[in-house]
Amino acid sequence: MALQKPYLDIPGTTIFDAEQSRKGYHLNQFCMSLMKAANRERFLADPRAYLDEWPMTEAQKQAVLARDLNRCIAEGGNIYFLAKIGATYGKSFQQMAGSMTGMTEEEYRDMMISGGRSVEGNRRVGEDGSAQAHRQPQGSSTKAGF
Repeated sequence: MALQKPYLDIPGTTIFDAEQSRKGYHLNQFCMSLMKAANRERFLADPRAYLDEWPMTEAQKQAVLARDLNRCIAEGGNIYFLAKIGATYGKSFQQMAGSMTGMTEEEYRDMMISGGRSVEGNRRVGEDGSAQAHRQPQGSSTKAGF
């Protein structure tokens, strides 16, 4: 029997639940491997070869290669693990978050300092707020990545 997941109706949000954890296990383990300098060097020298050492799906590997954190999350990645990819490329968490929203780092910072996105139009999927998929990089043709 499948669990009811009322949280699936939150726009712009993927909840890292048990299902996502199982889906992204190898992706997240790859990210944790980047905590070691030798692994970061190997990854940066030949990203595809390093990724092929991990039993990840092709979709997960492509998301990493594209540096598309929204796709990584959809493929089971946890943002705290995915931060290791950004750090490997010398990116701050703020830069990464900005890339996930289609904003520059400065635009993202200013939005957060001013209180974040309004809840208006963002309470349920299908409304017309700024967090809805059709207004996000993952919901349009805008290139994601950092």
